Formats: sequence, C-alpha cells, structure tokens
Amino acid sequence: MAQQSHRPPSDFVPPPLPGRQGRMPGMGRVPGVKPKNMKQTLLRLWAYFKTERLWLLAVLALEVLRAFTTLLAPYWIGRGIDAAGLVDVNGMHPVLVIAGLLVVAYVVGNVSQMLDNYIMAAVSQRTVKLLRSGLFDHMQRLPVAFFDTHAHGDVMSRVTNDIDNVSSTISTSTSQLMGLLLSLVGSLFMMLRISPLMTLALLVPAGLAMLLTRSITSRTRPLFSKQQATLGGMMGQLEESISGLTVVHAFNREAESVSAFDKLNFDYFRASLSALVWSGLMMPLMNVINNLSLTFIAYVGSTLTLGGLISIGVIASFVTYSRQFIRPLNDVANIYNTLQTAVAGAERVFELFDNPEEAEDAPDAVLLESARGEVSFKNVVFGYDSTAPVIQDVSFDVPAGSSIALVGRTGAGKTTLVNLLARFYELSGGSITIDGVDIRAYTRDSLRRAFGIVLQDTVLFEGTVLDNIRYGNPDASEEACAEAARRAEADPFIRRLPDGYRTMLTESGGNLSAGQRQLLAIARAILADCPILILDEATSSVDTRTEQRIQRAMLALMRGRTTFLIAHRLSTIRDASRILVLDNGRIVEQGTHDQLLAAGGVYSGMWNSQAANTKT
Repeated sequence: MAQQSHRPPSDFVPPPLPGRQGRMPGMGRVPGVKPKNMKQTLLRLWAYFKTERLWLLAVLALEVLRAFTTLLAPYWIGRGIDAAGLVDVNGMHPVLVIAGLLVVAYVVGNVSQMLDNYIMAAVSQRTVKLLRSGLFDHMQRLPVAFFDTHAHGDVMSRVTNDIDNVSSTISTSTSQLMGLLLSLVGSLFMMLRISPLMTLALLVPAGLAMLLTRSITSRTRPLFSKQQATLGGMMGQLEESISGLTVVHAFNREAESVSAFDKLNFDYFRASLSALVWSGLMMPLMNVINNLSLTFIAYVGSTLTLGGLISIGVIASFVTYSRQFIRPLNDVANIYNTLQTAVAGAERVFELFDNPEEAEDAPDAVLLESARGEVSFKNVVFGYDSTAPVIQDVSFDVPAGSSIALVGRTGAGKTTLVNLLARFYELSGGSITIDGVDIRAYTRDSLRRAFGIVLQDTVLFEGTVLDNIRYGNPDASEEACAEAARRAEADPFIRRLPDGYRTMLTESGGNLSAGQRQLLAIARAILADCPILILDEATSSVDTRTEQRIQRAMLALMRGRTTFLIAHRLSTIRDASRILVLDNGRIVEQGTHDQLLAAGGVYSGMWNSQAANTKT
C-alpha cells in the first residue's frame, strides 16, 4: 500500500533550501537565506501564492469595484446637500435620485466585500495547507541528528501555532490591505480635486500618523518574535511533562514541574503583555491625530466657505473623504501590528525549512536489491562535531548470513555504529560497504528497505494492532501479520485484547505494557522479512521466560540473515557468530563467546559480573 504523498504540486516553487538553488518572485538566487526582516519573509510567503494568482486578481478586481463605490458615496452626499433647496425635475426631487444612487453604491460595495472575503478564506486555507504539507514533507527528510538537537515541543509549535498565525493573517488582512490602499489613494485624489489647500491641511496630521506607526511597529516586531519563541519553549516543556508524567509522579516532582511551567508561562505572559500594550497604544493615539485633522479641516473649510470659494456640500464631501483617508491609516497600522505576529511565526517556520535535508543520493546511485548481507566497516570515524569523535577507526567484516553482537558500556558507540550502517548519520571518515559496494553509492530508500530494525525505545503509532504490525510490510495480509505475531510470541496477548488484532492503540501504544509494545515491534520486523536485521536491545522489556521464547523465534528469524545484535544482557548474544566489545568508540576485544571468556578480558569481566548479580 503506497503512502500518500504530501508533496506540493509539481508547478509549485517552494522557498529555496540549503543545497538547493531556486528563485522567489522579486528576488535573485537565494540558496536558503534565513529570513531576517519583514520584507524578505513576506517575499518567501508570496512564493506560496503562486498557484492562487487568478483568485488574487479576482479579489483585486472586487476591491477596485468596492473602492470605486466607496469613493462615489461622498461625492453624491455632497451633491445631495447642495441639491436640498432645488425643485423637482420631471416629478422627482434630485435628492431622491441621489439617494437611489447611494443605495446602489452601498449594495454593490457590500456584495463585493462579501465575495472577496469568501474567496480570500478559500485562498488562505489552500495556501496554508500547502505550507503545512510542504513543511511536514521537509521534516520527513531532515536527518535524525536534527531531532536529536531540537525540542520536539518547539518543532510542534512551529508546525501548528506559528502556521495558524500565518493563516489567520492571510485570511483577514490581505483583502483588507488591498481595499485600504485603494481607498487611501482614491480619497487623496478626490480631495486634491476638491481643494488642494484643505488637502494640505490634512496631510500635516497624516504625516504625524505615519511617523507614529513606524515608531510603534519598530518596537512591537521584536516583542511579537519573542512572544512566539517563548510559546515554543512552553510547548516543549508541556510535551515533556505529558509524555513523562509517570516519571514525574514516581519521583514526586509535580511541584517542580508546575514551577518550571509557571516560569515559562510567566515569560510568555510578559512577552505577550509587552507586545499587546505597545500595539494597543496605536488606536488611541491615532484617534487623537484623527480629531486633530478634523480641526484643521473645519478651520480651513469654514474660511473658504465664508469667502464664497466652496459650498457646504463640498465641505461635507471633503470631510467624508478625509475620514476615508484617515481611517485606512488607522486600519493599516492595526493590520501591520497583526502582521507582526504572522511574520514572527513565518520566520520560525522558515527556520525549519532552512535546515538542510539529508544529503541527496548520488546522481549515479544504484538500487540495493536482493542483498546478500555481506557488511564491512573500514576505518570508520564519526563525531557529532569535529572535536569529539564518537567512533574512532573501527574496522571489521561481517560475512553474509552471520550474526555479530555489539556489547560495551553505555555510550561506547554500539547504537551509533548501526545508525551509521542505516545512514541515519553520515560518516566523518572511512567507509561502510554492503556486498562490496559503499552504502553511499546506494539510494537511501533501497538501502533502508534492506534492514529490519527493532529499537530499544519501541515506537508504535495510533491505529490498530494489525496496522502497527503491518507497518513493516504494508501489503501483507492479515494472516501473514498473525503468523509474524505468533513467531514473536505476541499472538497470545493480542487475542486477549478487547478487539484482538482490531484493538485501537493510543498514542505510542500507551494502553500496552512496555514488553507488549516490544513484542509488536519484533513482529513488525519479522513481517518485514529483510536480509539484514538490527536488534537494539530487542528483548530488554520482556521477562526472562518470554525472552527465552523470543530467543528461539529470533534464532529461526536470524537463520540466513546478517544480524547485528546490541545487548547489555549478555545471555541473549552468547550464540552470536562473533562478539565485538566496544569502549570509547573503539573495538577493544572480538571473538566468540567462548573465546572471549577464555581470554579473561573485558567481556569476561562483564559476564562474570552479570552472573554474580543473577545469583544474588
């Protein structure tokens, strides 16, 4: 069963990523530049509107129509005032004609607004869906190391809260901004036609409004950015507290957990309060400037009227136009404040986009098909950074169909070795080959399909028991899944569940015990039927009796397959073809179980220590 694709449409041009060259509208080549200002972030957002250009043109046309009707209204109002003393023409008073025209203008304007609101809601949801799908698709191709170094809660906050902020701003502000700018320009044009002198009197407070807007928004933008960052930290702490609630209760750390959350919550409260206080100053101050502008207009208009230069109706039209000119200044300021939150969220989203994906397959990469399972490590070196290598000059060969066990203290590098084999991490030096070919010469997908993996930290997904077993082979029949469960000794407990194989599992299989979850993971690996097995503490969460049964199933499963066994419990790997003892990223001993015991070295000491603990 093929997985559903989350990739954007083929004609979509996403923001460029490191290692990928691309262009955005209005920009030159920008290989993964991180957004550092509003202009650049908005340009990157604009790239996502590419598929919506026709609908945006429709919205613009509706806004032009609405702006036109809005500009006609003050003109007819002034004409109506001046026509109040006129006589009827052809049995109809001019004021009634003007009133009818006003009704038509208002109806057309409001219908236009309803239509563009509807269109923008659809455009914004499709755009944000594309953004969210593209981000999730990108996350699937990020290296494992990224998730080892980033808090999961903060990543989740970027995918949910930050994108929601972008969504709400797009849907409510885009068409408004178009209409306000049209109204601003149109009102200014009409006022200049009516009276350049009165327009000059209006532009003085308008200039003050623009300076005020710039001053306040320069302070609110970093505050909104801090608000989003603190929200991400709070989400991370919340995710940790919920997933580790049992441990919190077990160690009586409820008070400390609440205290840590309260601190983050207070930081978020303080950042939000500062941002809202500064942005809240905008409207009161703009109202003061608005009233000041009306005072100027009243003085200049009354002077011109007394001089017989303009009529009262013209003053009424000008005052209405001035309100339409000043109101957009107020509203644009408010929209700009709202835009701060969206830009702050978009910057955090694009920071995820700017993290480099796993290195792409070589142009001449080949498929790994029907692997024999012959593995060779040659002078392998790896470190999370160049100053502290975790694996140091490791070399060994694994014949096809044999089993090799990796033992050593915690942090010796056992799991890191198998992660390198599956290319979850890239080598710092040396090479690893499968069937004589460097693993970097294979496509990554075909390489990983060659592995059946059971990890110490069992991962199950929300769905039925059957779905979780079938995860190893989506095309497997229900009978094949049940057979894999029987071989993994999981069938008895599954049939005791309320709905058997149809029982729904909660997130991470929380309604199963740790041992039951591990049995399902083993069944999943059995069903995958891969030529190479990686068993990382595959029986660490089961009791001794179940472990013995699983060992028999594992021996049958391992027959004819190359197997890497990682275990702290040495009794589970005594039958391995060869055992490697690691310490500080180096192989310090290797041989069979009997050979290593006879040598009396590190392995012998570990074995005797575990045997003594068992007797105790």
